[in-house]
Amino acid sequence: MRRRASLVLLALAVFCAAMAPTLRWYAFPRLAKIPPNQYQETVLEAKPATLLNYSTLKAEKVDKITIIQTLKGNVEESRRIERDAGRDVVVWDALAYITGPDGKMVSKVPERYIFDAHTQDPVHATGEMVDGDPVRREGIEFKWPFLTEKRDYQYFDAQTRTSAPIHYKGTRTFRGTEVYYFEQTIPWTEVPMPKTMPVEGITPKLLADSGLTRWYTTKRMFWIEPVTGAPVNGEEIHKEELRNARALMGQDTLTVFEGHVKMREDYIESVGEVVSSNRLMVLMLVSYLPWSLTLLALLLLGLALWLEARSRRPAAEPATAPVTPPV
Repeated sequence: MRRRASLVLLALAVFCAAMAPTLRWYAFPRLAKIPPNQYQETVLEAKPATLLNYSTLKAEKVDKITIIQTLKGNVEESRRIERDAGRDVVVWDALAYITGPDGKMVSKVPERYIFDAHTQDPVHATGEMVDGDPVRREGIEFKWPFLTEKRDYQYFDAQTRTSAPIHYKGTRTFRGTEVYYFEQTIPWTEVPMPKTMPVEGITPKLLADSGLTRWYTTKRMFWIEPVTGAPVNGEEIHKEELRNARALMGQDTLTVFEGHVKMREDYIESVGEVVSSNRLMVLMLVSYLPWSLTLLALLLLGLALWLEARSRRPAAEPATAPVTPPV
């Protein structure tokens, strides 16, 4: 009976030992993925800021600029692309909608971002664009990979339509959570005019024909929760200018927008709650369950060996009654 029990325990130990690496190296890369129907909204603000007043053609100080960043999963497009790509694909239709202190639109820039649901690597397909211009992304945008590493990554900049390194600057603590801090600086670069302008009748072609050029620089900062790869905070020190503007506006350079853009407090809190719940699910696959199964396998193996040793121990000889001599 003991030998049969030891064999059952040994089989369970082997099963647990096999499941531990299977969860980490087989199940995790397939189960941990971005859902195709995800919707996310983030509000950022620059307080105070400098903004071009198109009615007076002068840069003015304003109390606040608001940027509403939305990411909406396009399930239909992701399924279409998956049929050709042969892997799980996510399509995000993104929109950066910027309003002035009066709530009126300053600009809006749509994007379509297509990427691998597991690795967050870009997937090149028809429809990949920024503000209607076809692009071919290299590197990441919006989200880091699961299990983010302490190294530099290529990060796509939507204004310049190019990718550049975003540098790992160390491990920090952000509101009780250990995060990786990344930083990227885009030097002054000429960038396209936005397709949608805040003033009726002013078009990108009209500005281009007048000789105006748009230039941009930014310092981009992200605090990344490394298990999920999700940003828990993001900031930009951003500046845009119109140059060669003397013929139309009376001076060579005009500031279009300047400010330190930060996530609004309530959105930092809501993002932190979502990241905490997703972090637990990822850790279950990569750490908690594999290590628990490994320890359980060792415990079952030890118990099986102990029972096997007991089953092989020779039984004690029964005591014999003393022989009584005949009278």
